[in-house]
Amino acid sequence: MNITRENVDALNAVVKVDIAKEDYSAKVEKILTDYRKTANIPGFRKGQVPMGMVKKQYGKAVLVDEVNKLLQDALNKYLTEEKLDVLGQPLPKPQDTINWDADTLSFEFELGLAPEFEVTLKGKEAITQYNIVADDKMINEQVERIQKQYGKLISQSVVEKESEITGVFKNEEREIENKVTLTLDKFKGKATEKLFIGAKTGDVITLQTKGLYDDEHELMHALKLGHDDIHGLDIEVTFTISEINTRELADLDQDLFDKLFGKDVVTSVTELKDKIKEDAEKQFAQQADQKFLNDVTEYLVENTKFDLPASFLQKWMQTAGEQPLDSEQAKEEYEKSEKSLRYQLIEGKLITDNNIQITMDDIKNHSREMIKAQMAQFGQMNPSDEELDNIAARILSNQDEARRISEQLVSQKLLSLYKEKANFKVKELSYENFVKEVYGHK
Repeated sequence: MNITRENVDALNAVVKVDIAKEDYSAKVEKILTDYRKTANIPGFRKGQVPMGMVKKQYGKAVLVDEVNKLLQDALNKYLTEEKLDVLGQPLPKPQDTINWDADTLSFEFELGLAPEFEVTLKGKEAITQYNIVADDKMINEQVERIQKQYGKLISQSVVEKESEITGVFKNEEREIENKVTLTLDKFKGKATEKLFIGAKTGDVITLQTKGLYDDEHELMHALKLGHDDIHGLDIEVTFTISEINTRELADLDQDLFDKLFGKDVVTSVTELKDKIKEDAEKQFAQQADQKFLNDVTEYLVENTKFDLPASFLQKWMQTAGEQPLDSEQAKEEYEKSEKSLRYQLIEGKLITDNNIQITMDDIKNHSREMIKAQMAQFGQMNPSDEELDNIAARILSNQDEARRISEQLVSQKLLSLYKEKANFKVKELSYENFVKEVYGHK
């Protein structure tokens, strides 16, 4: 067997594989001999079928199968030994005819080669890294929410601005009938609020679903419908009031603090607010980190310049998926996935250049910490090592879950790298202002 390569350009190459008859003839002969022992052909006893007949019936198929196996093994070995970084998979060049009786069989494969490039993290323009703080307004609102949650319900005769209203949303045509408890602050605009103020138990209020809530999820909950049913929904619904209550705020005392955090963990309003601030800012830090990670990713994709073997990749995409694509479909698919492919190459380069490694111990330890955090949410504060190991083993037996955790760890290590080496500026702001600046929400 002989393998040669011709580089068409920096991103494309053609590999030629010459397979001599002696490379496969002995294996083909052995397989056919085994076939002869078990062949069931009418007119012949088992094991007594003439070899010529076996070769005539099975010889071509066995030969083609063995040559294909040789080709795949040879190509994989060649790519590994030559340390060729290829994109996609080698594509066989079409051949009009193959003379399977020839002493030497020749096959050619197109390769798409990964580009060589450098990644620079320190750009001219600094990327914003947000430091989101829980301001007094947010903390006080959270304290009030806690007081309401643990407060006492007091029945009312008419709806007021702060009332909790229980009732049934209904639309017979769409078969909607759902009992909910709502508050007026969730509605969009003041007009809906005015329809409720002063209403009594038994009153029926007619509402339009379009523009009823700012958040579609609120409407999904109110009508008990799926996202596809809610999107663009513009119908009339009725709301029949069955109960009106106001909530007397719970006292900020030791009994409430113990309910929230355990005995004597928090002993004053000041400590309560400090705990709320600490917990909130931990969550904000995760959100800010994800935003920073996304922004650095975007910067790297936009500013790391290199060419790709586009024609090869489009040709490869035509046969790579579950369903074959024509050239136009493959081009469209390539254009949609090009950005993702570029980042995969950039990420791979960063991982290699900075020796980022994820070990099995890293994955196990990360799994244990995730499990501990989840168990703590259900009041299990001190699970044993054996318990954690057993749960982690079950989780990691799922390859998809193990891969997901590995990807999380890679992201964490890349985030640390970006914080160490990227050009960024820190901007401190409240969560409310962060949402306005980043997502444009008021």
